[in-house]
Amino acid sequence: MSSGYIVYVDESGDHSLTKINPDYPMFVLAFCVFPIDVYVDHVVPLVQRMKFDFFNHDMVVLHEREIRQATPPFDILLRADVRASFMDRIDAVFEQRFGIVATAIRKTEFREQNGGARSPYDVALEFGLERVFLQLQRCAAAGQETVVIFESRGRREDQDLEREFDRIMSTTRMRGMSGSFRFRIASKQANSTGLQIADMVARPIGTHLLKPDQPNRAWEAILSRMPRSPQGRVEGWGLKIYP
Repeated sequence: MSSGYIVYVDESGDHSLTKINPDYPMFVLAFCVFPIDVYVDHVVPLVQRMKFDFFNHDMVVLHEREIRQATPPFDILLRADVRASFMDRIDAVFEQRFGIVATAIRKTEFREQNGGARSPYDVALEFGLERVFLQLQRCAAAGQETVVIFESRGRREDQDLEREFDRIMSTTRMRGMSGSFRFRIASKQANSTGLQIADMVARPIGTHLLKPDQPNRAWEAILSRMPRSPQGRVEGWGLKIYP
């Protein structure tokens, strides 16, 4: 039986610990949790209409880096008026009723604390799935099937990811979690709206943590979709920072 929710996952930064980029020493794994009705009836139509309005077709794939840098096909955003209109349309998507959960790994500190015993990706995955499960519990949707969709990164990487996902499900101490999630990989050619939204979420979170005083419009939109503690705290609820 379906929980009525679907989860799309994407990352920012690589999970290598052998060579850490000093300009972005982060690994962020973002989980976008959509009520299926909201996703089908509102989110997908908004994104599809935006693509047709700006590009005259829906084959374009929304990539945060290309949008940020205004590289083709997003070079239309070099015009200030077009960029302003486009970003307003993105904001409208983030006004829809869905949730965002993320794990951010500070890789230098992670390496010092853990060495190479575990991959930042594996740790981020476990923390993220646990927090998504807690949100499903609050929606009375835990224990029913929720599909978690990852973008394919290559045959070997996909197999490693599925093994780690299965390991987490088989060893979790969170009652009911193992029966709640179903793993799914989507090809990059799928042009999935959910995966494109997850792609737009991950990098701004890492940028905010590295440069919290820098204006970050995307972070403000993301923050509004994150669950909070009863005291209004995002960290530990919608956002896990480790270590």
